[in-house]
Amino acid sequence: MAENCLFCNIVAGAIPCQKAGENDQVLAFHDIHPQAPTHVLVIHKTHTASLSESHDNALLGDLLGGARDIAQQLGLSDYRLVVNNGPQAGQTVFHLHAHILAGRPLHWPPG
Repeated sequence: MAENCLFCNIVAGAIPCQKAGENDQVLAFHDIHPQAPTHVLVIHKTHTASLSESHDNALLGDLLGGARDIAQQLGLSDYRLVVNNGPQAGQTVFHLHAHILAGRPLHWPPG
């Protein structure tokens, strides 16, 4: 756990969230500034700042599998899974996470 990390504090229960699902490895919660009718963040409970900094393939598998499981639990069949890596890619919280976006047509390229 990183002391000053927003998502680590959510995992620890120090900051509340609207949970969408959870297992031993990942926590999923609704984004407070949704960009689609369904916008859920999926985070690993172990702190890793970004995809580039992760060298743990099991952690990455947990994150991707957890996102799939959460999407299924939410009844989603069509959704976009996004991982932003670095500030120029739109990463604002430096704790590796995936966004599940659904509930409207999602166009390509995204922007």
